[in-house]
Amino acid sequence: MKSFYFISLLVFTGAVSSVHAQSDKTQLSGHTVLSTIKTDSTPRTRTPVPVKTDSIAKKKHNPQTATLRSAIVPGWGQAYNHEYWKIPIVYGALAIPTYAYFYNNGFYNKTKFAYDAVFAATNGDSSKLPQIDKTVKRSDGTPLGLADYQNYRNQFRRDRDYSVLWLLIVWGLNVADATVFAHLKNFDVSNDFTLHIQPNFNSTTRTPGIGLVMNLKDKTSRPLFDPSR
Repeated sequence: MKSFYFISLLVFTGAVSSVHAQSDKTQLSGHTVLSTIKTDSTPRTRTPVPVKTDSIAKKKHNPQTATLRSAIVPGWGQAYNHEYWKIPIVYGALAIPTYAYFYNNGFYNKTKFAYDAVFAATNGDSSKLPQIDKTVKRSDGTPLGLADYQNYRNQFRRDRDYSVLWLLIVWGLNVADATVFAHLKNFDVSNDFTLHIQPNFNSTTRTPGIGLVMNLKDKTSRPLFDPSR
């Protein structure tokens, strides 16, 4: 009998403790730590970060810049095109007519002076004959005839003028090379340039056919993020 009362007392005590614990739990649920944090009901919008397209887009190669630089300084346009191996070729080609100009101009002045000296000697004034350069005299040191000096003078003057012409031609080729290859820098040789054959339908004659299609894709760089979207 005592054991029955003892068991009943334990059951009653457990029931009271369970009800008290449930009441505390309900009270805590209304005053939780999370409830103390004020939630912002206003939706937050992400502010887009503007992207500088200039830093993303690749700087376009300007053929006019290459042309102007080559016209001012030979080889400068090739350096702008990053074709540095062409610079020695340009200056080597320009060195040949430049050397020819100074060579022919030097002998032109010598033969011209010798012609004037011999012409003056025929008129009785031989004071200039000793001043004739030895490179335009005979091996024994005597001057050539008047007609010989006239022919040599005209020949060296003609070759000097030709050397100036060749110098201008080589300079022009240097400018043309820089311009052409600057244009080719922007020429698209990637897979974006495609040429293929595909079937088509002629709406006028209502007959099928085969068409040659060329696709050119725009490779203009675009920003990674467009704020307008």
